[in-house]
Amino acid sequence: MTGFGGRWGRRAVALAGLAAALYVIPGCTAKPGGDLASLARGQMKRLAVDAKPAPAPTVTFTDAAGHPHTLAEFKGKAVVLNIWATWCAPCVEEMPTLAKLSAATAGQPVAVVPVSVDRDDDKANAEAFIAKRPPLPFYGDPSYALAFALKPANGDFNLPMTVLIDASGNVRGHLAGGADWSGDDARKVVAALEKGP
Repeated sequence: MTGFGGRWGRRAVALAGLAAALYVIPGCTAKPGGDLASLARGQMKRLAVDAKPAPAPTVTFTDAAGHPHTLAEFKGKAVVLNIWATWCAPCVEEMPTLAKLSAATAGQPVAVVPVSVDRDDDKANAEAFIAKRPPLPFYGDPSYALAFALKPANGDFNLPMTVLIDASGNVRGHLAGGADWSGDDARKVVAALEKGP
């Protein structure tokens, strides 16, 4: 009896192990990333993920030389778009962490795009501020046109406002207020953004 029970017991254990493996394997082979909501924790806890991602707006903004740009230029890259101003204390505090994120993702399909909403008479001050935080480029939108076009569906708009756009050019989420973009929490979000939905 013992031999019979032992043999069937071993088979039962083997079958249970096989069933567990078959249950786990699909989760392991599924495409990782894209699930931004599960990454809304730590420094990213205020991340609001858009239920229905929509194409980024085509509103223009300018670089330091006054040349116009649109978000379409960054298609093919995960975009961390940051709307900021020099008079916004959380913006000033957050900007060095965006510079670190930009440096850490150099050579990857990632673009950190800070767009200042400072008025034209404060542009020189905003440019000087960004110049001290390489490798960030300077972009400006004193009319707030881009900021208004990107207003989150949930209405939560505070400066700084960081908008996450995937490589397909779709807005995937927003984070209102300052955050540390140089840490692991942010890098996981950016990595998921690179992989797409």
